[in-house]
Amino acid sequence: MKICIFGAGAIGGYMGVKLAQAGADVSLVARGPHLAAMREKGLSLVEEGETVTVPVTASEDPAELGPQDYVIVTLKAHSVPPVVGRMQPLIGPETTIVSGVNGVPWWYFHKIGGPLEGTRLESVDPGNAQWDGFGPDRVLGCVVYPAAEVSEPGTIRHIEGNRFSLGEPDGSKSERAMALSQALGAAGLKAPVRPRLRDEIWVKLWGNLSFNPISALTLATLDVLCTDPGTRAVARAMMLEAQQIAEKLGVKFPIDVERRIDGGAAVGAHRTSMLQDLDAGRPMEIDALVGSVQELGRITDTPTPTIDTVLGLIRLRGRVAGLYQ
Repeated sequence: MKICIFGAGAIGGYMGVKLAQAGADVSLVARGPHLAAMREKGLSLVEEGETVTVPVTASEDPAELGPQDYVIVTLKAHSVPPVVGRMQPLIGPETTIVSGVNGVPWWYFHKIGGPLEGTRLESVDPGNAQWDGFGPDRVLGCVVYPAAEVSEPGTIRHIEGNRFSLGEPDGSKSERAMALSQALGAAGLKAPVRPRLRDEIWVKLWGNLSFNPISALTLATLDVLCTDPGTRAVARAMMLEAQQIAEKLGVKFPIDVERRIDGGAAVGAHRTSMLQDLDAGRPMEIDALVGSVQELGRITDTPTPTIDTVLGLIRLRGRVAGLYQ
C-alpha cells in the first residue's frame, strides 16, 4: 500500500512519522526549509517529552513519487484547488483521495441523496477544481482531531489527540476505508470508519465556524471568548444558525450548543488556528470555515444574520491584513 501525504506540515508530518515508524510505504510532499530539513536529517516528532527521528521520502515534485493507493490531503482548504493539477501524477486508476481538510468538504453533496445530490460548493471548490480534477468517486472523508505544530523545520511537536475518523460519502464500510483504517491503526493512530461522518464534520465545524473568526477579531484565547458573556453569546448565535442548516441536511448533533462551548472553554488558553495564521501573516481559512456555512444557508433557505455579520467583519480583517482575497 503506497500512501502519499500531500501537505506535510504539522498534521501531515505527524501522520508521516507514525506511518514511517510502522514500516508503511509513505511519502510526503512539502516545500521550503521544512522539506530541506526532512531530506537532510529525516523527520522528527516530539511527543510526550521524547523525540524520534525517521528517514522519509519527501519531495516538492509529485511526479517524482508516482501513482499512489492513497493521497491524504492535509493542506489548508484554500490551498487545495490551486494544486489539483500538480497532484495528478499521484493519481492512478485506483487512487483514493483522503480529504483531511477543515470546514465543509467540497464533496459534501456527493452520494448524500435527495434533491441536493451533486450540489457544488463554490466557497470551498471555486470553479469545481476538485470535483472535476479528482472526481468525487475517489474521495474518502476524514475528520482530523490531533493538534500539532511545526516547531522548527523538520520537527513536529505533537500536542494532543490521535484520532482521524474516516467515512465514505455514502456511509458504507468499504474495503478501501477499512484497509486505510487498519494501516493507520498499525501506526498507533485511531481511525474509526464512521457511517455518519457528516455528523462529526458538523460538530467540529461548530467550533471552527465561531471560535476561529471571533478569536481573530478579538485576539482572545478560547478560554476567554467562551466565557466572556458577549463573545459567548455571539458564538452561541452562530452555532444555532449552523445547527438549523445542518439539521435541514439530515445531521444529528450528539451534544447541545452549551456543552460544545463549554468544551471549547475547557481547552484553556489556546490560540485558534485562524488567530495563529493572522499572527504569522498566513492566509486564513475564512471561506472553508465560515463562508461555506453561509453558502449552505442560502442553499437551504436558512437565515444566517449573525454568521453574515461575523463573516463580513473577518473578511475585511483578512483583507486589511493582506491575508484574504
